[in-house]
Amino acid sequence: MAEPAPVRLTRPAARRIALAAQGFARPRPADPTVRDLQRVVDTVGVVQIDSVNVLVRSQYLPFFSRLGPYDPALLDTARDRAPRRVVEYWAHEASLVPPSTWPLLDFRMRRAREDAWGGMVRVARDHPDLVAAVLAEVTAGRPMTSREVEVALAHDLPRERDQWGWNWSLVKNALEHLFWSGELSSAGRTPQFERRYASPARVLPPALRAQALDPAARPPDDEAFRRLVEISARAHGLGSEQCLRDYFRLRPEQARPAIAALVADGTLLPAVVDGWHRPVYLHREARRPRRVRARALLSPFDSLVWQRDRVRALFGFDYRLEIYVPEPERVHGYYVLPFLLGDELVARLDLKSDRAAGLLRVRRCTWEPGRGDDEERAELAEELALMAGWLGLGAGVASDPASDPV
Repeated sequence: MAEPAPVRLTRPAARRIALAAQGFARPRPADPTVRDLQRVVDTVGVVQIDSVNVLVRSQYLPFFSRLGPYDPALLDTARDRAPRRVVEYWAHEASLVPPSTWPLLDFRMRRAREDAWGGMVRVARDHPDLVAAVLAEVTAGRPMTSREVEVALAHDLPRERDQWGWNWSLVKNALEHLFWSGELSSAGRTPQFERRYASPARVLPPALRAQALDPAARPPDDEAFRRLVEISARAHGLGSEQCLRDYFRLRPEQARPAIAALVADGTLLPAVVDGWHRPVYLHREARRPRRVRARALLSPFDSLVWQRDRVRALFGFDYRLEIYVPEPERVHGYYVLPFLLGDELVARLDLKSDRAAGLLRVRRCTWEPGRGDDEERAELAEELALMAGWLGLGAGVASDPASDPV
């Protein structure tokens, strides 16, 4: 059967589809509850974790962007207490995902010895006895941080130190190897952001217990890739192959057969977007709103802006993360949040929580060409005040002298 003619979309129409798919076409609730957080999780599918805390840890921001002020303890509870609504694993990067997604990433767990970072690979290769001891220590009791495992092993196996060439970083690398391989999971985080390692059977809900204990019970790779691409396509609304595979960091050979299968069964529709010079796929259930009235400050790690080519194609917005750029070479600042207004990205702000002074500091504000009229500045000022209140910065918002005043 001949492939259907592609759906043709203008760039504004495609942009609105993308925003709706990410949850920005819904009004913010008056008093967000755990159900509202669950709706965000179900909508985006993956929430990236990052340890940078210059403003607030990144995993909290996508919920604020979509819901407005909410209690961050709701997310901590969803992550840390049974029945967990999110669990941690390497999805896009370090991420929170629904528990049902965890078994779909078994292909990555099986490649822990090849794909993980050097320290994890070396400890698995050179110190298998230590890895086994760490696994036994964690699975024998309650969830444990890396420091707690170190103390427990020093007590339980003091004679083994010389044999292992003992150092504490080996224990941490062993824990991270076991986490990557799926032999350990995370039961949550401490207030200091330390991961609390635990058996997957203790973390995942009872319905997934068999898959937690037995990798053979997890979906085969071809099914897992199809399901991951479908989650990605639903969260994008529409996207190129690059978009669909980047969401879960899939390789071309993993994503392409999955995309072809989803096109064949009608889940994905070939599409063409004005000005986007790549083949594009539209999810058949994607909403196509005529108007989007969003207003949000976006984390640098928000799933809306992960794929930079897509952001450029849909929004005409060149976005570069400059955290790792030497300060004299930064164009827009250290921790820069795009400002979404309506269905466009109209500005970017380098923000910092000055907790000692109780201020949300705007270190730099850069408007896109032709933007920044009085109405847009008023919208931004209101959103910044909302964020300051949510962060508990009671003294409000302050623009640094070098910043374009908000």
